[in-house]
Amino acid sequence: MQTCCNSVQLIMLLMISLQCRQPPNPSVPHRSFSEVRKLHSSAKMPEINTDNLDEKQVQLLAEMCILIDEDDSKIGADTKKNCHLNANIDKGLLHRAFSVFIFNSEEKLLLQQRSDAKITFPGCYTNTCCSHPLHTASEMEETEAIGVRKAAQRRLQAELGIPIEQVTPEEMTYLTRIHYKAQSDGVWGEHEIDYILFLQKEVDLSPDPNEIKSHCYVTKEELKEMLERAKRNELDITPWFLLIAETFLFEWWDNLHNLKQFMDHDHIHRM
Repeated sequence: MQTCCNSVQLIMLLMISLQCRQPPNPSVPHRSFSEVRKLHSSAKMPEINTDNLDEKQVQLLAEMCILIDEDDSKIGADTKKNCHLNANIDKGLLHRAFSVFIFNSEEKLLLQQRSDAKITFPGCYTNTCCSHPLHTASEMEETEAIGVRKAAQRRLQAELGIPIEQVTPEEMTYLTRIHYKAQSDGVWGEHEIDYILFLQKEVDLSPDPNEIKSHCYVTKEELKEMLERAKRNELDITPWFLLIAETFLFEWWDNLHNLKQFMDHDHIHRM
């Protein structure tokens, strides 16, 4: 009789053990990245005093940027302000951006010096135009990055005064994407997947002084000298432009008439 009771007890223990090892209920999935993003949205954003910042630039902080994951898939939207706070960047907040490189008929590259009013990287030299597509139907179009290119057309006019009809989205060559992160100061920074857009064309310029302090066309040799001066802390260059210049730029520049060989829309360069 004792043996029988022990057997029954053993069977019951085995049944309990099997129940404990059952796989998780598929009807209760793990949180997706978008669900994590929703939790972030409901969290209180850091309180930042903008009283000492340029009024026009502060107004632009309300623009809605496109939030993405590290594969550049859209996961939501947030303000330009929240996207550029280091407190949020440190938590992984990532948004979509673009960098335009315009060359003239002499194959000189158009650079701008960001105005001192800019909130991130004021006074720094950089490529022709760098900004963000907005969370709108038009600028979120994915096919051939047409939404990003429409955003670039908009910002070329806003920053450099290039007439809309002079640069169409279809004229820009979408080369590839880079993923980088950089702090501007203790409060503000960048964390972007940046679409690289090239164009060779003569354009009319009428820069907005609130956006651009100065601009110039440079040869390869002149840019190399600027890079050397930056190493000596004689001038400041934006981190994304510096990364591109130190890796891909000069090879692309050597092949302005044969850029198709460098088009890579499948990979994101982590920098």
